[in-house]
Amino acid sequence: MRLAHKRKVQLKLQKRIKATVASLVANNAVKPVTKKLAAEVRKVETVAVEHTQLATEIAANPVGVTLTPKQQQVLDIVAANAEGINPKGIGLAAGQDDAKAASWATGALKKLLEENLVVREQVASNKVIYKRA
Repeated sequence: MRLAHKRKVQLKLQKRIKATVASLVANNAVKPVTKKLAAEVRKVETVAVEHTQLATEIAANPVGVTLTPKQQQVLDIVAANAEGINPKGIGLAAGQDDAKAASWATGALKKLLEENLVVREQVASNKVIYKRA
């Protein structure tokens, strides 16, 4: 998914949340008749404020990470090997041939490292294994 598209979606989501909060505040501008109704109005206002704060936190820190099928496959292979696995082992487990197994897994592993889904560990000077974070 393109980054520009993600920004548009987030902006639309924020606009929709702001519009609902504004309508809630406008609807609650009517003077309450009883004490019970006044308490409910205060509760709705606090919920609306909490909702906007939560929406801004979600926009700032996206929780859901969308993965491609290849990235998901690599993540499943890494999760199945709790002791850790090298990129060539990941490629071979995915059914790639011996010559291109490591390079096949490298691209997906970079994305998974960025999203903190896997952890890279340096075993020797030139050996690296990946474990589930």
